[in-house]
Amino acid sequence: MKLSRRTILQGAGSLPFAVASFQMDALAQSPSAAKSTDKTSEVPPILFVHGNGDYDAVWMTTMWRMESNGIARDRMMAINFTNPTARDDDTVEQANRSSTEDQRRELAAAITELKRRTGAARVALVGSSRGGYTIRNVIKNGGADDVSRAVLCGTPNHGVFAFDALLGSEFNGRGAFLRGLNEGESEVTPGTAFLTLRSDGMDKYAQADGRFMGKPGVPTGVTAEGPELKGATNLVLGALDHRETAFHPRAFREIYKFIAGCEPARIAIVPERSVRLSGLVTGTPGGVPTNRPVAGAKVEVFRVDRESGERKGKAVHRSTTAADGRWGPVEVDPAWPLEFVLTSPDAPTTHFYRSPFPRSSNVVHLRAARPFGPADKDAGAVVLMSRPRGYFGLPRDIVVLDGKEPADVKPGVPTDSAATLRFPAGEVGRNVVAEFNEERIVARAWPAPENRIAVAELTY
Repeated sequence: MKLSRRTILQGAGSLPFAVASFQMDALAQSPSAAKSTDKTSEVPPILFVHGNGDYDAVWMTTMWRMESNGIARDRMMAINFTNPTARDDDTVEQANRSSTEDQRRELAAAITELKRRTGAARVALVGSSRGGYTIRNVIKNGGADDVSRAVLCGTPNHGVFAFDALLGSEFNGRGAFLRGLNEGESEVTPGTAFLTLRSDGMDKYAQADGRFMGKPGVPTGVTAEGPELKGATNLVLGALDHRETAFHPRAFREIYKFIAGCEPARIAIVPERSVRLSGLVTGTPGGVPTNRPVAGAKVEVFRVDRESGERKGKAVHRSTTAADGRWGPVEVDPAWPLEFVLTSPDAPTTHFYRSPFPRSSNVVHLRAARPFGPADKDAGAVVLMSRPRGYFGLPRDIVVLDGKEPADVKPGVPTDSAATLRFPAGEVGRNVVAEFNEERIVARAWPAPENRIAVAELTY
């Protein structure tokens, strides 16, 4: 049995359909991709597994860092679970949500496909949050011979809570699902090496107090050590938040070391000379985020000015999605800030403002912003600042939207991944600067009465 090693790494921190019902987005090899070396050619193929409500796109920067260290694009894959959101009760059917068994079947099929495509006998799995549950479920139930290494990032292995209520929830440490995974002297399956990565107290899903469940003062029955497993290598990554334990550069280093057996040559992403982008348009039927494709959505891509957010010329791409929901591809310069305009059926027209893309990606997915609500009824314009790969931590991070800290971002343990500003009609059309640490995006305020909303979507 592999003994547990608990190491504290100090320092603050700065989710077309293929087999079955999932999409596996491996980036096509290009001449500008980093060349594989003899050493990296020995690294097992890597399959990335997203968390609850997410999609494969959250792994984009991690895959870029892998490529920058010589890992071939065709030896990496990220699964897109059809229905990424968990059921309230794992045993009860719920529209547009998945059970633990649904997820297990999709991941097992993805492993089979990656082995077939690469000819490898075994693969490495890397999971964020709920994705770690699915990894453990696959390995424990017949998949150990297919998986050499498993990395679980922020996975609440002993539950988000552990008490004698909501026992049907897969997130309950006393429920049948987690009790089944954790039974025995060792909590890992023999034959597969396990690494857990967790936060030192800044993970909102590993808290002793129930305030983040809407139950302040009620003990959850779990602690910051909840993601650790007996029999695994357990690392603590300092003051990273729940998502950052998977997507932060510090997490990348540990993921790479564990899988490759050596330090990465670089942490920084190496830019390509020419960048090719494409992705999937998905929706939220019944208000639940899914990774099902949306047909008939229009996508436009514009190059914008770095300082004003204004468009520089005509659209560099226009397309309408077919049944597979795919948009693109489009060739862009790696120095261009971009605006993606998504006109999706029964949803606000969403203007996504993005930092320059240093490398190619076919997981630049687009999902329309939330519908306008009662709080937006008098707004001339609504601008969101979104961070898919982490939360906003105050005072840990620099978080500035239109010249001030957003009022709807709570200090302390990072819990918010989006902030909202509303503007009167007289300020429609002006630029809005969104800053998170060293990333800076300039968006434009579009008229809300036209059912338009702007999103400054952070990459890092």
